[in-house]
Amino acid sequence: MLQVFHVSGRTFADYLLFGVTLAELAILFPLTPAFSFVDWIYVSQHLLVLGIALTRRPPLAQDHSLAASAAVVVAYTYPYAQVAYLRWNPGVPAWDTGGLVLVTLAACLSLASLLTLGRHFGIRPALRGLASTGPYRFVRHPIYLAYLLADIGYNLEEWNLATLLLVAAGWTSLLYRIHAEERILARHSGWPGYVARVRWRLVPGLW
Repeated sequence: MLQVFHVSGRTFADYLLFGVTLAELAILFPLTPAFSFVDWIYVSQHLLVLGIALTRRPPLAQDHSLAASAAVVVAYTYPYAQVAYLRWNPGVPAWDTGGLVLVTLAACLSLASLLTLGRHFGIRPALRGLASTGPYRFVRHPIYLAYLLADIGYNLEEWNLATLLLVAAGWTSLLYRIHAEERILARHSGWPGYVARVRWRLVPGLW
C-alpha cells in the first residue's frame, strides 16, 4: 500500500522521524556517561537527521505496508534492547580493540552515507531521489553496511546469547528493508544504470 500523508507542508513520516530521532538523543545521553569520539559522531548524525526531517522533499512513493512498519520498528529498537539487556545481564568481552576499530569505522561510514543522502534519507522504503556518489559508488546500501559493522564491533566488545539473538533479528529486518527499498527505488529512471555500475547491495564481492 503506497500513500503519503501531508500535515502543514510536512508528511506524517517527517514528524515521526523527527520525534524518533529526538527520543534517541534523549536516551543516548543518560546511557553514555562519558562521550567518546564515536559517540560524538553519532550525536552529530542525530542532529543532522533532525534537520533533514524538517527540510526533506515529500516522497514520490512510499511503502506503508505492515511488513515494512514491523521491519522499521525492529531496526530501531534492537540496538537499545541490547544495551538494556547487557545492563541487566553483562556479557563477555571478545576483542575490545577489534570492536573499537569496527565501531569507529561504522560511525564514519554511517556519517559519510548520511551526508551523501541528505534530504533523500528516510526510515521507510521511499523514493525521494537516487544517491550514487560517496559511499554509494561502492555498495547500494552503505548505511546498512555501517549497521552491520557496528553490530559486530559492539558484540566484540561485549556479547552474550541474547545480544546475538537480537542482532539476528536486526539483520533479518535489515535484509527485508533492502529488498523493500529496492522495489521502490526501481521506479527511478536512473536505477537500472546505477545497479549496472554498483553490483553489490551490502558487502563488496559477496552480495
